[in-house]
Order: sequence, then structure tokens, then C-alpha cells
Amino acid sequence: MEKNDYIIRLETEDDYRETEELIRDSFWNVYRPGAYEHYVMHVVRDDPAFIRELDLVMEQDGRLIGQNMFMKTFIESDDGRKIDVLTMGPICIAPDLKRMGYGKKLLDYSLEKAAQMGYGAVLFEGNIGFYGNSGFDYASRFGIRYHDLPEDADSSFFLCRELIPGYLDGITGVYMTPEGYYVEEADVEAFDGLFPPKEKLVLPGQLF
Repeated sequence: MEKNDYIIRLETEDDYRETEELIRDSFWNVYRPGAYEHYVMHVVRDDPAFIRELDLVMEQDGRLIGQNMFMKTFIESDDGRKIDVLTMGPICIAPDLKRMGYGKKLLDYSLEKAAQMGYGAVLFEGNIGFYGNSGFDYASRFGIRYHDLPEDADSSFFLCRELIPGYLDGITGVYMTPEGYYVEEADVEAFDGLFPPKEKLVLPGQLF
């Protein structure tokens, strides 16, 4: 990857369809047969928790090759407080450019921008093998639990990074996923019908 062969900028309304196509292609048959993530992106842009100043796309030669976005949410702390935090994603890179370093460039830029805006921490679901390279750790090590997850269940998918060092010191509690991420399958299917047909496959490693 050339050092300066891309730009990262805010998404504009003119980008919406291309961004959704990028997300659809990137997530298709990865976590489930088909994909939900492009519809999630479509609906959360109108969610009050959506942060437009952190709605980012990566562009190369006039083509969108990556995107990331953040939502506001909170931790219900065990002492009764609500601790403001961020969650992140969908985040993706075009399938033909994965494992070439673009994802980490986009992620690190996104996190730096969120930190500059004064946000304290990011929690989300991801693979520690990738996100650990950008400062994420298991959320359990911060004393943060994933909502509705039994205490003896595997929570290694649930990650955290402080953007302000010490922001979560002395805090234990439950992370709450923003409501905007919950979508109905029928709505996803109807929206997906607006895109070119793609074959849904059941593949090893899918979660749903």
C-alpha cells in the first residue's frame, strides 16, 4: 500500500448508496447468510445516537474502499451512574483490499479523531487478533460486562479501548448496545431487494 494513495473524509449524502453497497459486499456471508450491516447503516444515520462528525469513508481514486462510524451509548455502572461511551461499526474495507493495511489505517484515524473530540472510551464486538493491534483489550479486563450475556459465557468478542487514559478507572457495570442496531429481518430483506441479487450461503464460522 502506498503511503498516500487514499484519503479519509466525512461521508456525504451523495455517498450513501455507494457506502451501503461497500458494506453489503464486505459483510456478505461473513457472519450469516447474506448481510444485515448495510441496512443497519441505512437506518442509524437518522438515529440521535449517530455521530455525524465520526461518519467516515476512505476513498481511493474516486472509489470508496472503506468506512467506519460511531454511535453514542453508555455503561450502566454498578453504583447507579450512566457512563457515556461510544460503540463503533460497521467498519469495513472493500473485499479486494482486505489484509493490505487499509483497515488499520482507517481504524487508527477514526479512534484518533474520536479522542480529539473528547470521547472517553469505545466498546464493541470484534476480533482481538485485529483490534488488539490498535489498543483494544477484552472489556472484561475493565470490569465491563456485555448486557444479557450469562456470567459464565465466553465474552472474548467484547472489546474496549480507553480514549482518555483512566476514563474507566473504578467503574464496573453493563454495556448497553444502542437500540438502532436492532433491526427486523423482514425490513432487511425488503431493503436488500433494492440491490443486485447475491447468493446467500451457509458457511463455516458464521455466527447466525
